[in-house]
Amino acid sequence: MAVAPHALASQSALAIMREGGNAVEAMIAAAATIAVVYPHMNSIGGDGFWLVSRPGHPPAALEACGAAAAAADIDGYRRQGLDAIPFRGGLAANTVAGTVSGWSAAYDWSREHLGGRLPLERLLEDAIAYARHGMPVTTSQAACTAAKLEELRSIPGFAETFLDNGGPPAPGALFRQPRLAATLEQLASAGLEDFYRGDLARVIARDLAAVGSPLAAADLERHRPVWKKALVLHHSQGKVYNVPPPTQGLVSLLILGQLDRVLDGSADPFGADYVHLCVEATKLAFRVRDSHITDPAYMDVDPQALLEPERLDAMAREISPSRAALWGKGRGPADTIWMGVVDPQGVAVSFIQSIYHEFGSGVVLAESGINWQNRGCSFSLDPRSRNPLMPGRKPFHTLNPAMAQLDDGRTLVYGNMGGDGQPQTQSAVFTRIVQFGMDPQAAVAAPRWLLGRTWGQTSDTLKLESRFAPSVAEALRSRGHEVEILRPYDETMGHAGAILRHPDGTLEGGADPRSDGGVAAW
Repeated sequence: MAVAPHALASQSALAIMREGGNAVEAMIAAAATIAVVYPHMNSIGGDGFWLVSRPGHPPAALEACGAAAAAADIDGYRRQGLDAIPFRGGLAANTVAGTVSGWSAAYDWSREHLGGRLPLERLLEDAIAYARHGMPVTTSQAACTAAKLEELRSIPGFAETFLDNGGPPAPGALFRQPRLAATLEQLASAGLEDFYRGDLARVIARDLAAVGSPLAAADLERHRPVWKKALVLHHSQGKVYNVPPPTQGLVSLLILGQLDRVLDGSADPFGADYVHLCVEATKLAFRVRDSHITDPAYMDVDPQALLEPERLDAMAREISPSRAALWGKGRGPADTIWMGVVDPQGVAVSFIQSIYHEFGSGVVLAESGINWQNRGCSFSLDPRSRNPLMPGRKPFHTLNPAMAQLDDGRTLVYGNMGGDGQPQTQSAVFTRIVQFGMDPQAAVAAPRWLLGRTWGQTSDTLKLESRFAPSVAEALRSRGHEVEILRPYDETMGHAGAILRHPDGTLEGGADPRSDGGVAAW
């Protein structure tokens, strides 16, 4: 079974498994496809994170995120009269794109540990075809292009790549990316390392220099993905895993750890008490995030230690069941995709791939057709901040794919896109499935909330989809929440998904009706 926010990516993954491929090979195929067919949300010019598990083993975390350029420092940006790193343009494209290195590391791991045998040419085949021959523009892409048109129109490469006769493409129009098709073909024939240390790397470095990016060939050559030990929360229902810093995976686990202590299983998963407790746990977890999470090389605390039971007990005691705590500001927007795959042998993958804001930096490299991320705009130009810009430093990431191995033998892979919304939706999906017994599709589709900002939003209110009963909004307002009502199925909530594997091998999946996705199964 595979789930993705675009149905073509789910189908690419399933096709690989039907040909005898494993879940890791299937995810590489899905990642390549979705980078082509959902270009406003992700790209091979972005970063990626993996959780991969085999039956009987805890999941391994794979960090495929790039560091800031050696030439990127605070003084250099200040000399250009900047008080903050721009969101768009060459100066925003200041970190290495790591996602392809993650595909490479996962491909090697698959061959070593799973006996993977499918050639890279097959795994990239669908993506190459969609890039060369075209795919229908989604309503999401068309709307996003229209919303960001004036902001991005003048960014190098954007208009010629993403606009149709100077305007947004119409939903259903055929969207072709011939330069990207050629780049993917180059990776399939020369190998994925060519992105960093080969002919393609030299082309990329030349194009980046032409748009004013501080990245150079040496930055690409220096980059390596990193296998890490996953963070683990010891939950009353089993073990819950996420990726360690520089991601906010810790935040997602802190929320679930608190909810494990304050949520009554008899509560209404659509009621005000439930939403209030989830939101208050989120505020406390964000407080930890903003105090501690950064490039792990610069952290002053062990993130796993923050998941000790006594620390979670203390956090849970801070939650008032009747009053909203004060709330500051969120970290802002993000554009990301989450996907999950489980193969017939029970190998499970939870994966996330991102370019940060919509269309990333907006820069599309002239020769390779790669849309480059702007993840480095999350750095600060204040040297006293938690995440200051420094050469070779990794930026803070909102990305965090999740997985749980439950005591009853079930395995759950789940996740979503959406900046501050990622850990919040994870709390909704996990608790509704694990603590309230909802099936994955019902849990993913159920009305959601969002505290703070995500992509396309600038307000820091508590946002509720209008499918919540009016009494829920009123009850939350009475507790001090500033409530804003959104559409019934609002894309602001992000695109979630989940796959639940039972001990007998039965699979259940859920795809988000807020996306263009689907569950593909055989």
